[in-house]
Amino acid sequence: MATQTLVTKRGFILYDDALASHASEAWFSPQHWQRHGGLRGTAGGRGAGWIVAGEDGEWVLRHYRRGGLAARLNTDAYLWTGLERSRPWREWRLLAELYKEGLPVPQPVAANIQRSGLICRGDLITRLIPDARSLASRLKDAHSEALPWPAIGACIRRFHEAGVYHADLNVHNVLIDSRDEVYLIDFDRGARRAPGRRWQQGNLERLSRSLRKSAVPAAAERAAWSGLLDGYDRRPA
Repeated sequence: MATQTLVTKRGFILYDDALASHASEAWFSPQHWQRHGGLRGTAGGRGAGWIVAGEDGEWVLRHYRRGGLAARLNTDAYLWTGLERSRPWREWRLLAELYKEGLPVPQPVAANIQRSGLICRGDLITRLIPDARSLASRLKDAHSEALPWPAIGACIRRFHEAGVYHADLNVHNVLIDSRDEVYLIDFDRGARRAPGRRWQQGNLERLSRSLRKSAVPAAAERAAWSGLLDGYDRRPA
């Protein structure tokens, strides 16, 4: 990975020039991709994005949006506190680190910051994980017992043992591909931490609450969660 930083008229772009020969502000506009026939669809989940035809395959473009009460005041503006502290830069660098270590995350392509005084807005582009759907999507059209719950638990355990904190572990941010390989996505506000039972348990509880909200029958939910914990607690052979 050869990281490059490009200064633009409105801000900065961080990108991997092994994946793209150049970077452009146009990359971060869904309208640009639509005009050039490169808009392939939308990426699901609560942090909805767009699937676009990138230089080396399909990419996922995501615009950073605020949540909770803050979203009532503005949907996407953040206080400028410096480039390296911005959410796109921090997520891009964390993903690059995790991908290099072989953890199952999407490969980062580019991050974008547009700054106006003390306000900034941002975007992130990652490579699309082929044939993968969110756990939320799979739960809608498959019996929960058919899903690879032990593999999901084992995947989360890998991240925890590597000291990776996921700030929003939920059924939308767990992906499963056609071979039942499991990935985690959306590491906005994620971080490396010293492994600790308290934050690791907090991650699991957040996912458990998300699962309970997904309309899975109670008995099936308990069985699914038991399978997930079996995979989480099982040490590799």
